[in-house]
Amino acid sequence: MHKNDKDFEIDIVVTWVDMNDPKWQAEFMQFAAAKGGEYGFTKDRFRDNGLLRYWFRGIEKFAPWVRKIHFVTCGQKPEWLNTDNPKINLVNHEDIIPGEFLPTYNSVVIERYLHKIPGLAEHFVYFNDDFYILRPVARERFFKNGLPCDIAVFDYNPSWSRWYVTIKNNVRLINRHFSKKEVMARWRHKWFHPCYGAKMRWNYILRYYDKFITLRVPHNAQPYLKSTFDEVWAAVGDELTETSANRFRAPNDYTPELFRTWQICNGNFEPYNTYSDTKMFPLMVRSKKAVKAIKDQSYTLICLNDHVKIRNYDGVMENIRRAFQTILPDKSSFEI
Repeated sequence: MHKNDKDFEIDIVVTWVDMNDPKWQAEFMQFAAAKGGEYGFTKDRFRDNGLLRYWFRGIEKFAPWVRKIHFVTCGQKPEWLNTDNPKINLVNHEDIIPGEFLPTYNSVVIERYLHKIPGLAEHFVYFNDDFYILRPVARERFFKNGLPCDIAVFDYNPSWSRWYVTIKNNVRLINRHFSKKEVMARWRHKWFHPCYGAKMRWNYILRYYDKFITLRVPHNAQPYLKSTFDEVWAAVGDELTETSANRFRAPNDYTPELFRTWQICNGNFEPYNTYSDTKMFPLMVRSKKAVKAIKDQSYTLICLNDHVKIRNYDGVMENIRRAFQTILPDKSSFEI
């Protein structure tokens, strides 16, 4: 697409919610009560752990090439956020999601409308607010030759996995619109790239199998082409519109992996072993290792996975904050 990796702009999109907001809580409880004890109403999915300022500091210090940060919320913003910063674009759910589907507490619904963000660059990287940059990162880490850097390897997902149902939904649409054998033959050099190492084993095992199964999903910042979203919506817009009515997570959901897999099947990616410089830390069991990784800047990108069962939550978060303070002590221009 581009011969020169410097001749296009790259944006970042991040979604955030302040669960401590009384108005948000009241509205959430009203709709949650109507749904009973359905899956998805846990505190860890929404609570603000107070680390967002370090997310912004990391972007400013380690990724200064970012053109714009699109901060997507339901109209909320941290009190300390400097909204006069020209790099910030506050995006309300109302700006991108049809009104009949609002309010929504379903992240996969919000994510499928990101391409509607006014002024969004064709090349953007999607972050959850628990993904952090720990050390300098070049734009080429996310886009090379104008294409997203990604890893195309299959993964086994057992039927007892709680994600299995929605994963099957994605794969069903992928198999409807793509021939696995044709895709893997056409882009063989991308599906069997040496940088994947041992993670490529399922590609060899399944190369003669007719149908796609799930791709391995690096739980970290994901580069996208905005045009991919337009293409997916043009092809399966009816399914996406129908399930946009799911105010909370539901078994018939489609996740953002639909867009990522579609992008890969079109060959719109450059092979990169995402796992070589990223790491997810489940804080319920690996908080001490997370603290060490932050202080040592062991990875380019990390995910700090919250969980409702974290013991001594306040103590764990304080240790995490102190670790971030050692590498990002200075206030960013995104803070008042």
